[in-house]
Amino acid sequence: MTTTAPAALNPSIIGQVEKHHTAILNRVLAGTALDEKRWITLNQAVVPGAPAERADYVAHIAGMTQWDPAAVEAALVALAGAGLVSELPDDRIEVTEAGRVLVAKVRAESGAIVSRAYGVVPAEELALAARVLTTITARLSEELAHA
Repeated sequence: MTTTAPAALNPSIIGQVEKHHTAILNRVLAGTALDEKRWITLNQAVVPGAPAERADYVAHIAGMTQWDPAAVEAALVALAGAGLVSELPDDRIEVTEAGRVLVAKVRAESGAIVSRAYGVVPAEELALAARVLTTITARLSEELAHA
């Protein structure tokens, strides 16, 4: 496939990349109990250490995604109903073994596809893109905080 590089990074390019990432994720999630919201909510909970405080976790995911906290809560309830997250005493949550297995599977399958795409770009250009997009995201977050 031949592509012509645009003159400058712009919202259209970022949107197209995001849409393609989402399409790949949706392909991998097909046949699971997960949609994009549930996937992000589950995937972000898979961290070593102690279970997460539910309210802090909901606030973290809502802030990261710009979703309403009620949408994150609904995703957690669905994940618990599917046996992928445990709701523990003291309002804490923890990913179950079934949840960890599913996360590993989805990460491996989507990672293989994404790696092939990213693999055609030199590492130093990927590092530059990461710095640029991180800076833009931080600035947009500041703008949203002042809205």
